[in-house]
This record gives sequence, structure tokens and C-alpha cells, in this order.
Amino acid sequence: MRPTPADPAAWNAYLAEGNATQARKRVAADVLLRDPVGRVLLVNPTYKPGWDLPGGMAEANEPPEKTVVRELREELGLEIALRGILVVDWVPPHGPWDDQLAFIFDAGTLDEDQAAELRPHDEELSEAAFVSVDKARERLRERMRARLDAAVRALDDGRPVYLHDGSTPW
Repeated sequence: MRPTPADPAAWNAYLAEGNATQARKRVAADVLLRDPVGRVLLVNPTYKPGWDLPGGMAEANEPPEKTVVRELREELGLEIALRGILVVDWVPPHGPWDDQLAFIFDAGTLDEDQAAELRPHDEELSEAAFVSVDKARERLRERMRARLDAAVRALDDGRPVYLHDGSTPW
């Protein structure tokens, strides 16, 4: 017989058993952050090849919007206010990694002084640079390039984009 909420201890044990067998997703959260002339911020991580949008991986039970705020504070010394979501991308298992959900949030535009003073604040980044969208497309890996294109499209259209491994599924 299945427990019911009328027996809270048995009910919670039953739910915990189900929770233990459910899939868990890795979560990545990045931002599209611009300078006053419309260039986008890229960062060069020290722990993997190539450039990336600023952000990172969520810690256990951390919501994506808190993840990206924490990562920008730690890595760039920036306090940002998110303006909304631009992209959600479901990424299938690849290499040693399970599947993940990757978010890109709109972090708006830094003022001229903030943009000019921006520097990495920890050893995870070797560089941070504002570049044109075209230059960003050249520097980013294919999967991130697809997300950048979708984020720019979302800004233009005023609505978020859902991707399935970098492509629109419908």
C-alpha cells in the first residue's frame, strides 16, 4: 500500500525514494552583457580552451539566476541585475558529461567606466573583453555560438528562445 500525506513520515520517505531515482540535470547559467557601443562581453577561462560568455555551473540546489550573479561577482567583481531570460538550451549527453540545461540571461549594459575597468578577479579567467557580435561568433565554440545567436535574436524579438542542442526544435 502506498503511503499518503496523512502519514507525513511515511509520505516523505516515499517521496525521497522517488526523488533518488529521478534524473538530475547539470545547469549552466551565462549572461549577455554589453558595453555602451553594443559589444558583448566574452571571458577566456583558464580551465578549458576557447572563449565563453560570462557565467558558470550551478552549485547543488542553486537556481540558475543566482548562479550567474554569484559567478560574475566571483570572477569579475561585478554586481549585476538580471533583466530576464534570453535562452534555454537542452544539451544532450556528450563526452563524459550527462545532459544539461544551459541558460542565458540578459544582464543589460554596463556604463562606460564599468566596462573600461572590467578585469578578471580570480584564477578561473585569464582575460575579459568586449567584442563585436561578429568577433564573438569567431571566438566562441559552435554550441555557444548558437546560443549567442539565439540570445541576440531573443533581444531583438523581445521573447526568450528554447533550443535543443543549439537548434530550434520546431
